[in-house]
Amino acid sequence: MDDKSNIIWHVHKLNKKDRARQKRQKACLLWFTGLSASGKSTTANVIEQKLFELGHHTYLLDGDNVRHGLNKDLGFSDSDRVENIRRIGEMAKLFTDAGLIVLSAFISPFCADRKMVRDLVEEGEFVEIHMATPLSVCEQRDPKGLYKKARQGEIKNFTGIDSTYEAPEKPELVINTAECDIEACADKVIAYLKQKQIIHD
Repeated sequence: MDDKSNIIWHVHKLNKKDRARQKRQKACLLWFTGLSASGKSTTANVIEQKLFELGHHTYLLDGDNVRHGLNKDLGFSDSDRVENIRRIGEMAKLFTDAGLIVLSAFISPFCADRKMVRDLVEEGEFVEIHMATPLSVCEQRDPKGLYKKARQGEIKNFTGIDSTYEAPEKPELVINTAECDIEACADKVIAYLKQKQIIHD
């Protein structure tokens, strides 16, 4: 067993507040959670573009993209999903420490995992955004053909079909892309960030 007693945290002269102040924003983690095809990545993309145009410093972490690199060794079992979110949480924590506004678009189906990530960052930094688009709408969209494959038994452990999705109990924001268009959904998040003084006009 590795002896970790000799690993000591190195304190830097610059801290999160210094880095965020330079960027004229507060660091935060926008955590988009919801079923596949609920609009997580699409909405996060539009929000990041709007923040960029407002002069803010961001980074978007997308579920599929991360699985091409950092998490390419993980599958989709419950245990692999937990490890997937643990790694993402630790990476997002580092990005918030850099003073960034981090947008994280992952199904992240389990409440305990999302709480684990919330506990990694400071109070008020974790903004849980529940993409509450109904399963029927997500399945009708099915842009990647994944629901069809799951229904045919070609994909196992698919969230919403044969794997559970635990909806957030008290998210900071609830968005349903079946009820309003992406621009309106994005504007709702931008308004929240201004209200909480994470960004300014």
